[in-house]
Amino acid sequence: MKVRVIAFGVLKEWLGAAATVELPPGATVAELLEHLRASAPADSPAGALAASLRGIAVGVNAEFATATQALRDGDEVGLLPPVSGGTAPPGPAQTANLLDESSVRENVFAGLTWETIDAEKLVAEAKRGEDGAVVVFDGIVRNHSRGRPTLHLDYEAYEEMALRQMRELGRQARDRFGVRQVTMVHRLGRLEIGMTSVLIVVASAHRAQAFEACRWLIDTLKQTVPIWKKETFTDGAVWAPGEPFPPTLAVDAAEAPHEARHEE
Repeated sequence: MKVRVIAFGVLKEWLGAAATVELPPGATVAELLEHLRASAPADSPAGALAASLRGIAVGVNAEFATATQALRDGDEVGLLPPVSGGTAPPGPAQTANLLDESSVRENVFAGLTWETIDAEKLVAEAKRGEDGAVVVFDGIVRNHSRGRPTLHLDYEAYEEMALRQMRELGRQARDRFGVRQVTMVHRLGRLEIGMTSVLIVVASAHRAQAFEACRWLIDTLKQTVPIWKKETFTDGAVWAPGEPFPPTLAVDAAEAPHEARHEE
């Protein structure tokens, strides 16, 4: 069988952006990772690739997968290093604001955009007469990171999966904290110093719930939503070290013996 493998972030350095991989029928996610390790390009350090594959998450058809999940012919497999930051040129369909307007009844809005985020407009649109508080997290690009002057950042995402995860986080925050509305928008592409990279707006009848929900949303987004960042400094460029995935999402081939195959 054949599966399409898409690598993001630092994994593209070793594996390229996308490739078709042929595997035995019923091969698992863990076996795919072992195959990739074994077939690493001759000019890439095998140890470095193996280290890069540890602690990653894997998406199968834009849903998080386990190490023992069996793959099917035609599956799309995303290899997701720890998140929070990459560079990818926008295609024709990616130049418009992708704020999802399909969740009006749920009061959960999520979007990825290659355009400037209009924070003032989004905050104004979130307010309603029944709200006693609107809490905003406006993440901006600073001019330094880890003691090095920063020139700019580049963001990329596994877009379909990122939007699904953002919508789900919005629903969880709404139900968990009892807030009325959640809006989340993340920028893609190149960002200069001072630009907004992510905006979260939480509207609620009470301020405590709005504060708690907003803090939970940004912290969880940074851990689980497949968005990556490349930092360009005055003396070079590196992929930002992402926050580790929660143990329930991280995948390692060692988790599953080769003979352990089952349908999820």
